[in-house]
Parts: sequence; C-alpha cells; structure tokens
Amino acid sequence: MTAQPLIAESFLETARARVDAALDKRIEAGGQASDRLQEAMRYSVLGGGKRIRPALCLAAARAVGQDSERALVPACTLELIHAYSLIHDDLPAMDNDELRRGRPTAHIAFDEATAILAGDALQTLAFGWLTEAPDLTDATRLAMVRELAAASGHRGMVGGQAIDLASVGKKLSIGELENMHRHKTGALIEASVRIGALTAESLSDQHFTALSDYARALGLAFQVQDDLLDIEGDTSVIGKPQGSDLARGKPTFPALLGNNGAREFLSQLLKTALDHLADFGPEADPLRAMADYVVARSH
Repeated sequence: MTAQPLIAESFLETARARVDAALDKRIEAGGQASDRLQEAMRYSVLGGGKRIRPALCLAAARAVGQDSERALVPACTLELIHAYSLIHDDLPAMDNDELRRGRPTAHIAFDEATAILAGDALQTLAFGWLTEAPDLTDATRLAMVRELAAASGHRGMVGGQAIDLASVGKKLSIGELENMHRHKTGALIEASVRIGALTAESLSDQHFTALSDYARALGLAFQVQDDLLDIEGDTSVIGKPQGSDLARGKPTFPALLGNNGAREFLSQLLKTALDHLADFGPEADPLRAMADYVVARSH
C-alpha cells in the first residue's frame, strides 16, 4: 500500500470518529415530539458510513490553514443532508432499495411515512445547525447556507435525482451522464470542499476556485467508481445489492464507456483533481489523499 492511502485511511478514521461523536451528541435520542422519529433519524445517520463529505470539509479547512474544529459543525451538516438523501433515494417511489450500509433501509426498518419524515427532519436540522455553527461570522454562516442550499436543492442533488429517475431505461450521451452526476453526486461533494474552505473567511479567489475545481473533478470520479463497484463489488462489502443499477436499467459510465473505458476516465479525473492542488503545500495532503482514496475504495 502506498503512503497516500495510508494517510487517507488515518485521516478518514480520525474524521469519522470526530463527526460520529458530534452527531451522536447533537441528535437527541428522545424528548422531542416523536421518539420514533428521533430513533429513525439516529438509525439513518449513525448506522455507519464512510463520512467522505465531512472528511473533505475538514480537509479543506486544513488546506486553507484553519483549525478543523471550526469546520466540525458544518461538516456534520453535510452528513445530515447526505443521510436525508439516502433515505429518500431508497424509498419505493425512488430506487426501492431494501439494503443500505449492510442494514435494512429506513422505510424497511421503520415504515415509509416515518422514513420520509426522518429525511425531512434531517434536511431542516442541517440548516439549523449551520446557522448556529460556532467560531464563524454571520457572513460566513450565510455563505455556507447558500452553498448547502444550492448543492442540495433543485440546482444540485435533488435536480440530479430527478434527471436520474427520468433516465431509467434510456441511453444517455457522455455529456448527459456527466451532467446528471455532477448534480446528483458531485454537487454535495463540491459543496463539502467549498464550505470547508469558507472557514478561512479571507481566502483568495484563485485558491477558492482551485479547490472548487478539485472538488468538481473528484465528485464525478466518486460516481464513476460507484458505477464500477455496482458491477464488480461484493454486496457484503459495498453494503447494497451488487448489480442493482444494472438491474434497474440505470445509465452508468461502464455501460456507456465499457469497464476499461470507465477506469481510464476515472484515472483522468483523479489527475485533474490533483493538478488543481498544485499551488497548495503539505497542508493540502489530506485532500490529495482523499482523492486517491475515492478512486481506490472498495465500498
């Protein structure tokens, strides 16, 4: 194993532990309007996960010279949005999945109505937390809220999901497929890096653009690797049924480019992402390591 994956695994492990502890502390186990709703929220957020998006947020904060503690609450809000999206993606009206992270999906473990409400609650909770994130100016919090809203709404993740649902059984061009995934998957990954970078509050436009471009390439790389894992991965490792995208007739990069072509595209995206970090020093090594991890992961 090379040094970069070792760095990534170490960084991810530390980031995951910090984020999980903060999420566990902040999402109360009871005492709200509905104990069952709270249970479903905790089940969906705390039931595993790689925490790639929060880790990218913390790594971006480090890259711009900030104490990652300033980025911890914003990082947690990204995981709340991600968890909400997974709950809704798994619903019968969407992808109709019964397995997520090796466990029953929220609508199976609870019921469909509770799952929908849990997703709704996590989404609004994310914005509430972001408005109260400590050690940040009001202007920075507002900029972060704008980033998260754009990335998670109709101009980002939700818009991409709508394209995805409308594309089942259709053959898309490479441009159309990229557009779908830059919204559905890439937008929140890009926001993760941009929000982490915003902790600096006085970052140059050049460096902010470079980090955004890094994240844009990485977001698409993440999806290409996901598509390859759907074909080549093991259900017990990837945590969801292997071949589920193929079975539903979803357009994927391997289906369009072939497995070898998708791997070549993935390699190009990795190089592009890393090239955008050329002006950063060792402080951006976690971001470099995260890029290597994203394209080499097995789940």
